[in-house]
Amino acid sequence: MELSFSKPFSELRVGEFVYTTAPSIPLTHCFTTRFGGVSEGPLESLNLGENRGDKPENVKENYRVVRAALGFESAPLCFTKQVHKTDVRVVTAADAREPFDPFPYEADGIVSSQIGLALVCFTADCVPVLLCDPVAHVAGAIHCGWRSTVADILCAAVEKMVSLGATSENLHAAIGPGIEMCCFETGPEVAEGVSKLLGSDADGTYFAVPGTGKFMVDLKETDRRRLLQLGLLDENISVSDECTSCNSDKYWSHRKTGGERGTQAAFIVVG
Repeated sequence: MELSFSKPFSELRVGEFVYTTAPSIPLTHCFTTRFGGVSEGPLESLNLGENRGDKPENVKENYRVVRAALGFESAPLCFTKQVHKTDVRVVTAADAREPFDPFPYEADGIVSSQIGLALVCFTADCVPVLLCDPVAHVAGAIHCGWRSTVADILCAAVEKMVSLGATSENLHAAIGPGIEMCCFETGPEVAEGVSKLLGSDADGTYFAVPGTGKFMVDLKETDRRRLLQLGLLDENISVSDECTSCNSDKYWSHRKTGGERGTQAAFIVVG
């Protein structure tokens, strides 16, 4: 399978808030960075994670910054307690919550056809994937860690979106900033999972590190190829070229910091 030559992501700034967007997504969306919030110390400055020991008032202000910058201050927020599995939930405004409200469910992907609803997924090395069918007005936010990726969460997401009226040929995808092959050393189980997922399309998505029993794995390319297998068109897929570990001054990276980090998020507003 040939490599993608999609247009690069754009980096934008509103005041101190810095974020990126993908040319393949025609809806309001963003992938946040570490910049533009009010969190302090090791979590400076735009931490969006509620479970990192941050002050609730700081996290809530950070969300206000993002929502104001993107113009969806009044949009209900839907996000989820991510557990590295493959559950994808269809959500409505009834599932919305504000930061530090109780999580009503666990899932690593959420999709919706309710216009105006803002969908969110969290990452700090795992790959965020935003999906939308602008014709059917269906969108999704998918957390693609290696476990959920090889267990085929993207297939579950596409199937749920199709059930809401989307079609694979009209789906657009953005594979956001995440850890890249250069920094993602794994055990053999990850490479084996990628091989099982992609079959004959897995060539080049991982390689063995001689004499170590370890593998270097390309999660972004794995996700891109799986989306193509699921019927998306290559021209409708954008892939970020930024590695969160290499760019840990810009993005939160769990591996680079040994877990002493904040959380970034990907947002998409159904429209």
